[in-house]
Amino acid sequence: KLSHMKKQKVKSRAISKIAENIKKLKNEHGLKQGSLANKATLAYHTVAKIEAGSTFDPRLSTLQKIADAFEITIDKLVK
Repeated sequence: KLSHMKKQKVKSRAISKIAENIKKLKNEHGLKQGSLANKATLAYHTVAKIEAGSTFDPRLSTLQKIADAFEITIDKLVK
């Protein structure tokens, strides 16, 4: 059984990886945060918080919208 602290570390690493992937994909696609938010039909601040790693529990539906905006699977977004 994982301790609370270990769970937090695992979650933190996962969020950091998602943020890193979004930054990389934005650069590859020539998008800025606002453009990505529009394309994903999300609020600008939602995209900004996820990319900054300050949202520790983004909804699956939100991540799916971001993945769809990049035309990738959600799996590729989170790994």
